[in-house]
Amino acid sequence: MKTNFNKEWKKDRIGSAHSGENPMVIAKMRSGFAAIGDTQFLPGYCVLLPSKAFGSLEELDFKQRSEYLLDMSLIGEAILKVCNPRRVNYSIYGNTDAYLHAHVFPRYNWEPEERIPYPVWQYSGEKWRNFEYQYSDKDHGKMKEKLSNKIYELMEKAY
Repeated sequence: MKTNFNKEWKKDRIGSAHSGENPMVIAKMRSGFAAIGDTQFLPGYCVLLPSKAFGSLEELDFKQRSEYLLDMSLIGEAILKVCNPRRVNYSIYGNTDAYLHAHVFPRYNWEPEERIPYPVWQYSGEKWRNFEYQYSDKDHGKMKEKLSNKIYELMEKAY
């Protein structure tokens, strides 16, 4: 069964993470929440949501920034260990959802050669919207659980 993306939780991902209603959350972190990505055409794609809706990274004080960027890197390390990509890409935009959040994308050797040098955002809309690539517990639940376990393990070492 695919996750229903018309649910109310999606309108406020951060608030629903705090209330336990965001089904994509995989770990509560020092700076916010690690969440599995809505789309999984690159298996292991995750997002770091902050603890509150800051407009940008610069709105955080230096300690908060350090914690946020450390948490982002812990998600990336978990993806490396669980999904075995060739590398991980990190991006913070806030153009569509105008609040701080970080995308953590695994990049794989099996990707089309013409895609390798470019950001994932240049993949066609088909990859982002096609039902086939949407997160589902059936197809991605075990990976989500492994990522969660690895993130908690890494947090124990980092904090």
